[in-house]
Amino acid sequence: MKIQNPELFAHSTKNTSRLDWELLEDHLSGVGDRSKANADGFGAARWGGIAGLLHDLGKAKPEFQAKLRGENNAEPHSGEGARYAHDQIDGLAGKILAYCIAGHHAGLPNGITYSDALPPTPLSERLKSAQELALPEGLTLPPIREQIPAPLQSLTLGDPFVNFKLHFFTRMLFSALTDADFLATQRFYDEIENRIPQSAPPVLADLAVALQAHLATFGGATGDVNQIRAEILARVREGAADKPGLFSLTVPTGGGKTLASLAFAMDHAQRYGLQRVVYVIPYTSIVEQTAQVFRKALGNSDAVLEHHASFDWEGLDDASESERLKRAAQNWDRPVVVTTAVQFFESLFANRPSKCRKLHRLANSVIILDEAQTLPLRLLRPCLAAIKELAGGYGASVVLCTATQPALLKEDGFSHPEGFARAEVRELAPDPPRLYEKLRRVRVTQMGKVGDDALAQQLQGTKQVLMILNNRRHARTIFDRIRPLPGAMHLTTNMTAAHRRRVLENVRGRLQDGLPVRLIATSLIEAGVDVDFPVVWRAVAGIDSIAQAAGRCNREGKLSGRGKVFVFQTDGDHKPPADLQQFADIGAEVLAIHDDPLSLEAVRDYFRRLYWDRNQALDTAQVGSVTGIMAALENSGNQGDFPFTDIAAAFRLIEDGGLPLIIRGGEWGVSSELMDTLRFNPHAGSIARQLQPFQVQVRQRFRSKLLHLGGAEIWRGEEFGEQFVLLSNSALYDAEAGLGHEDTQDLGFMQT
Repeated sequence: MKIQNPELFAHSTKNTSRLDWELLEDHLSGVGDRSKANADGFGAARWGGIAGLLHDLGKAKPEFQAKLRGENNAEPHSGEGARYAHDQIDGLAGKILAYCIAGHHAGLPNGITYSDALPPTPLSERLKSAQELALPEGLTLPPIREQIPAPLQSLTLGDPFVNFKLHFFTRMLFSALTDADFLATQRFYDEIENRIPQSAPPVLADLAVALQAHLATFGGATGDVNQIRAEILARVREGAADKPGLFSLTVPTGGGKTLASLAFAMDHAQRYGLQRVVYVIPYTSIVEQTAQVFRKALGNSDAVLEHHASFDWEGLDDASESERLKRAAQNWDRPVVVTTAVQFFESLFANRPSKCRKLHRLANSVIILDEAQTLPLRLLRPCLAAIKELAGGYGASVVLCTATQPALLKEDGFSHPEGFARAEVRELAPDPPRLYEKLRRVRVTQMGKVGDDALAQQLQGTKQVLMILNNRRHARTIFDRIRPLPGAMHLTTNMTAAHRRRVLENVRGRLQDGLPVRLIATSLIEAGVDVDFPVVWRAVAGIDSIAQAAGRCNREGKLSGRGKVFVFQTDGDHKPPADLQQFADIGAEVLAIHDDPLSLEAVRDYFRRLYWDRNQALDTAQVGSVTGIMAALENSGNQGDFPFTDIAAAFRLIEDGGLPLIIRGGEWGVSSELMDTLRFNPHAGSIARQLQPFQVQVRQRFRSKLLHLGGAEIWRGEEFGEQFVLLSNSALYDAEAGLGHEDTQDLGFMQT
């Protein structure tokens, strides 16, 4: 259909005269320019520009123009531009552009569908239902055939990553387009509604000056540990001169790797003109503390964006600050971003615009993967493929930062194609084996099987001791045995965040004052929690977990000798959860054959056994009927029929993350006064933010049983569904130990 009406609009206002409506030509040109600039960051400027020029072609239809004028219809508009790209641009280029344009509102569609459970929305169906339109008068597209985007220039038919690279490029181009569309539309309505434009974020150059001044304050520190930290910092900053790509930073606990990695990132970004620093942390619990460290070091709170699932901007007191941070989080428009591994990797494999529009910001960035050894086994291959692609095709530098580097090198025997070649990964730390010996502060002793009675006796006979167990039930059992002892304390995810913070404050205070402390904890204490015990007992687990536990022992090196870490096997039914048993089994094997199970050699041996000696499946996500993300892409053939929707549904770092249960009343629950205040708050996000310190994550079955038996109730369900579930039986929450055993059989008394 030829478009003849010159007065076509993209966006309407309440003004019926249409004098302030946005012309379609202006919107297409504006989005084209923004999308071109976004994609220029990874060498695909012309592709980004074409995507922007075509994305809203469907708005030229008379039916859609009638919709803008007030007619009640559900006329779509994304299919026409996609069809034009597919039909008029040759080969895979047209198809890649079609994916991006067709999905710029609803999400990247499947090219092929592997799952019967998902709606049948493959790209071909979307194109078939779209009208065939010509370009509006005056709109021309630049030629695309002669420009091959930088990430695709090295593609060959024999490359095992052809499909992965093409599918990854499509997501990045999709990000460039969707972010451009959001920003252009936002700018139009900001002008209409006289909203003040957001101020530009700080620039890295200014932050680098502030960081240098902050680091200079440590120059006079004395002591062996501080000298080692200074040596590490100096070597890491020297390494910033190396060309962008893959790096590792292997520094033992206490070596100052957080600030050292930030210094590398800032220096490296300055030298090579990189745009931002993205710091990826495996645990939500330490995102906030890391962001605070960076804000202090950089001297600018606005420079650091803290982004994770539980962060809510509507809960902030300053409305303008709330809006500024919310907008920045949508596309990571800040020079320093601190986020979680879940947010980072799930976004890389997502298909929705809200998740994907920040992805183009990763091009030409420094990405620090803290605790790199925590990448989940069942998604390791696609995660590594994404890391390699960011470094190899998009100008990013990626730093694998950890005390226990996973054995991911091909030379070490990593057989999958996603493994790294030794020459690809440059170590930033000065002589890691020597560093390990210099910072070695503990001696690990294997204790064999130890029963609960013997564990309780050990705790009773030790003045200051931390015991870490593999499941919450066992931890509670041991705590109940020693509860009467001086300094007996408990730490578990069955406690609210406020409760856990108070326990840790008490623990640190008693440790500093030399008072008895007998802390029983689950592995959550290994997630970057800063405590320093002279003695640690750890139930057998993976070597990386044992190393983390050892990092809570003699952490500051203040003991005259080495701290004592005892590793034991539990006696009876207290085995680790099924998904952790394999780590414990391999950890026990390594403990049996290495005098020092925390040495770099032992750590490599552990990961070698974990990754390939046991033939572990490292890509097991179920993409419809196909097992594995990489297999699903390989099975897509060479026509670009990628299962974007299926992959997004399958890629979940945490398979069962639990559901929130809000504790009400008592010392650690939400107060009646706060509940009354929140009763009229219309924003679910703001409510969630304010209730977050008072909630515990529980399994769905447990929460459902509580609701059924009357032990919990849904709050404001008509407005928010089951988002807010409150514990109504306060007897189930112990003021010293938290929520009772998460087992429905323990709730039988409530039926009487």
